[in-house]
Amino acid sequence: MVPLPGPPWFLQLQLFLLGMTTFVSVSRGAQLELHMGSPRVEAVEGDDVVLPAWYTLNTMMSSPKPEASPFVLWFLEQSGKEMVQVLSYLDGKLLVNEPRISLVHTMPSRNISLKLVQLQEQDSGQYRCSVNVQDQGDSRSGVGSLELDVLVSPAAPSCHLHGVPRMGANVTLTCLTPRSKPAAQYRWERLPPRVQFFFSPAVDSTRGSLFLTNLSASMSGVYVCKASNKVGSAQCNVTLEVTSGPKAAVIAGAVVVTLVVLVALAVLVLLYCHREKMQEEPANDIKEDAVAPRTLPWPKTSDTISKNGTLSSVTSARALRPSHGPTRPAALTPTPSLSSQALPSPGLPRTNRTHPPTASPTLGGVSSSALSRMGAVPVMVPAQSQAGSLV
Repeated sequence: MVPLPGPPWFLQLQLFLLGMTTFVSVSRGAQLELHMGSPRVEAVEGDDVVLPAWYTLNTMMSSPKPEASPFVLWFLEQSGKEMVQVLSYLDGKLLVNEPRISLVHTMPSRNISLKLVQLQEQDSGQYRCSVNVQDQGDSRSGVGSLELDVLVSPAAPSCHLHGVPRMGANVTLTCLTPRSKPAAQYRWERLPPRVQFFFSPAVDSTRGSLFLTNLSASMSGVYVCKASNKVGSAQCNVTLEVTSGPKAAVIAGAVVVTLVVLVALAVLVLLYCHREKMQEEPANDIKEDAVAPRTLPWPKTSDTISKNGTLSSVTSARALRPSHGPTRPAALTPTPSLSSQALPSPGLPRTNRTHPPTASPTLGGVSSSALSRMGAVPVMVPAQSQAGSLV
């Protein structure tokens, strides 16, 4: 609103002079009463409003002279701002710098109501009216005020979804209007086919928030927020689609991976046990194609003939002696055994033979100590002597 020209002290002086003239007129018996109607006027932004004001003039004696033209001033006083003059009517001239403001009636008139069109929120404030009338040489005046409150209907709000709408999760729906006077109140509801109205504590009616917890598929739908105050309302909506989301997939994947790992471990354990078993079995079996150990020379004196004319089988065992020190190769000691009582052979001449040096038998080029360390079991394989008998 554009004020009329003039410093602030000049406006204060005008009001002071009008008050003084009112006091003088009352003391002389003349009286002017200014009526302002309701002390508070409410209007909606964009509408037109009339601030009512009129005056009455009472005198001790009636005068046949026509009534003089009044002097009218309108001021606007807002909180935190200086008072500004918005209209003046002086000496038959109407001065306004705001085309939206005018007097309701053509002057001169005792009805000096102020009209404002296409109201704006910044038009709110305290309006003061001052009138002065010259009658029979006397100056009569009056001052009055009223408050104008311009209300604003809620502007179109904006709705938003905060959070991930998946099964079991929590989300918040928000609704906020940029302008509203007085402050808007918010309500949430869900549209058909599943109509539902929400109340506190799920809804914050002053901030426009709707809290939805432990989401399920049945909670999917269109949610509408309505912002309203005493002069109007506006609404917006948001669509909520609850999905299984990655959380369920992650859980299912973790279960599958766990099962696969357990199965793999079980297979590895079985393979290990089978391998150990397969390694133990060949060590206990006698192979048919195994190379026979070397036959140790026997002295003729040790040969014996059984009563039925055959040589007895001779077994030998490998003496394995535990050692507390470093491992030493064991020596094979042949031990003859007789299946029957040993008798001297009458047909075989005895000759004295010297025994050759005893050597440790080897199998396939592998020493006996190596075979012992490998876990081999010593066995004696029958062999033929020079005479063709089994020894």
